Amino acid sequence: MGTIYITQEDAFVGKTDERLNIKANKQQLLDVPMIKVDGVVILGRATVSPAVVNELLERHIPLSFLTGTGRYLGRLEPEMTKNIFVRKAQWLAAGESSQAIHVVRGFVRGKLKNYRNLLMRRRRECPDLDLDSSITKLEQAIAPIETTSTINSLRGLEGAGSAAYFGCFDRLLKETNFQFKTRNRRPPTDPVNALLSLGYSLLRHDVQSAVNIVGFDPYLGYLHVERYGRPSLALDLMEEFRPLVVDAVVLSALNQGKLMPNDFIAEPLSNAVSLTPDGLKIFLRLYEQKKQSKFKHPVLQRQCTYQESFEIQARLLAKYLMGETDKYPPLILK
Repeated sequence: MGTIYITQEDAFVGKTDERLNIKANKQQLLDVPMIKVDGVVILGRATVSPAVVNELLERHIPLSFLTGTGRYLGRLEPEMTKNIFVRKAQWLAAGESSQAIHVVRGFVRGKLKNYRNLLMRRRRECPDLDLDSSITKLEQAIAPIETTSTINSLRGLEGAGSAAYFGCFDRLLKETNFQFKTRNRRPPTDPVNALLSLGYSLLRHDVQSAVNIVGFDPYLGYLHVERYGRPSLALDLMEEFRPLVVDAVVLSALNQGKLMPNDFIAEPLSNAVSLTPDGLKIFLRLYEQKKQSKFKHPVLQRQCTYQESFEIQARLLAKYLMGETDKYPPLILK
């Protein structure tokens, strides 16, 4: 089953024996064994029974809360894992240590190379697309990563590469009903940005869960600066997954006509754009299907799902910080 997404307004999340059940308007929407549940995400307003809260905490199943438009609000966390050795290594590497610089290089390199590979793959599929300039700019941002010795400078390379990528994102959209001018959020004001923001919120839930399972403190990162309440390490680790998971789902949904303009609504006052209830169900299904799809992990040399790879990358990061390996290999797929 994987992650349960609850989108029905005023739904009630209850528990009967070892089963999670969701009801709304006196109708049962879902009844599933708890053993099949990896996570619960509530989008909008729902009531969660104390029995379900206790069960989720005991089973170490994360519960995240998002607004109906996909903005992340917070999450219910079980007790932090007992692996103090991972957290000790994580804290010892904080700041401008050689380990911190190394992992930031990995996060930035992974993200930008996956951006570049996505553009190169699209150029092969559509030779008429003019993506050469953007690919060149990405390669110019990637080239100095290994010789860049400060985290702020690496942040600058990440910003330059991301600007080049989103500068041509509109050309990746085959469906003329959708346009993308620039990345905007809080709130997103067009359908493409609405999907990207929602997808990144869902990805944050999944990566933060993996970070917690491995034993990290999710709030101490290296690429993202510390900020009260911000899970910086989860945001660090999800960088390489943005193009692989979320961007891929968004482009597939729009280019293959799985989502159409009538699947979106706009708020009259704020101009915030979000999915209709039916559109949201479609997108959540596509996202979950992507997470469960398989690929050959370039380091482990075996098949795994994207869902599994979140934890794999977190464990590879832990091994590096604890001195068990000599480098952190970001997930880069061609």
